[in-house]
Amino acid sequence: MTGVLDGITVLDFGRYVAGPYCACLLGDLGAEVIRVEKIDGGEDRFVGPLAEGDDAVPGGLFMHCNRNKRGLTLNPMRDEGREVMARLVKTADVVIANLPASTLAAMGLDYDSLRSIKPDIVVTTVDAFGPGGPYSERVGFDGVGQSMSGSVYLSGRPGQPSKAVAPWVDFMTASLSAFATMAALFQRQQTGEGQHVQGALLWTAMTAMGGLLLEQDIAVTDREPIGNRSHTAAPYDICATKDGWVIVQVIGAPLFTRWLKLMGDDEWAGDPAYATDESRVQQPQQDILADRMTSWCAQRTTEEALAALDEARIPAGPVYGPQQFLDDRHVAAAQLLQAMPAPFPGLPKPGRLLRTPIAMSATPPTIRSRPPLIGEHTDEILTELGYSPADITKLRDARAV
Repeated sequence: MTGVLDGITVLDFGRYVAGPYCACLLGDLGAEVIRVEKIDGGEDRFVGPLAEGDDAVPGGLFMHCNRNKRGLTLNPMRDEGREVMARLVKTADVVIANLPASTLAAMGLDYDSLRSIKPDIVVTTVDAFGPGGPYSERVGFDGVGQSMSGSVYLSGRPGQPSKAVAPWVDFMTASLSAFATMAALFQRQQTGEGQHVQGALLWTAMTAMGGLLLEQDIAVTDREPIGNRSHTAAPYDICATKDGWVIVQVIGAPLFTRWLKLMGDDEWAGDPAYATDESRVQQPQQDILADRMTSWCAQRTTEEALAALDEARIPAGPVYGPQQFLDDRHVAAAQLLQAMPAPFPGLPKPGRLLRTPIAMSATPPTIRSRPPLIGEHTDEILTELGYSPADITKLRDARAV
């Protein structure tokens, strides 16, 4: 089956999530992706290893972000390594790196250096804060974006900010960068010109918080943290059942009308204090509605509560731990995880990978290969670039690859 990016070659100099998952998405769509790592492996490879005592087995985050890639080790700070990189770039369509601008320049991965090698190259870079401000050269991870955007403050409770465990800023940045890279390739197809695509963690976090930030800027609402409730709708909360937890989200008049019918309560139907989302999040209305929802859930098991909420067409779901997600019948039926195309050496059991989070009817994304071992395809790629076995030995002796 042909992928929409068949024939496109991507060099992935990324680390952790924002760069590698951007390249991963392009690979899922058919691009040939070469993961370029330090000679001893990138630092992101060794976070949370999946098998104790086996240095060859990476962590779950690396496994998730690096399928459909071939692995090459390279030291572009050595002259011999810089020459290998130049040959690589001449064969590529896209270069991806998530590093500060000064580091990119030192490695020869800045846009000006790369387009001097291949004028129509598309260079996609991601950093923490983006250019144009005093923080441009600062480093930062996902949590910095979450924290600075206001998300951590408003996600917690008074006196206790709370960061999300899932690195959503990283993954959103990767997805937006892949989207912009695709747009740059489309523009290149029309004009023959490459360009520099930039993403930033702070830009992404700002975008996800956009509604609340604009509300603050225009209306100066000074929202305060309220835990799992919503600032803009009620009832909206995580409630305990007899055997677990569920989240219930009632937003808008039609849903509130259905919720009232489910609760069997008519007393609020004609009350102006409960007429709109805005009025329902005021006090004491929000507490009253939350107490009613909490009491209703407490009298039922999770399965009973979700069945009733589903019948009433009210958005709700169980609060799962990771294993419960993996065991869920919908996850199994929809095949959201799939077996690796080939076993990864050293895993304690056959590995699975999470499917691409989009579907396409004509050119669906595919998982064609497992993540690579450190430098697994180095000799193969160097041979394709025209290096002889003797050349490759010299490069290894020089610690260039």
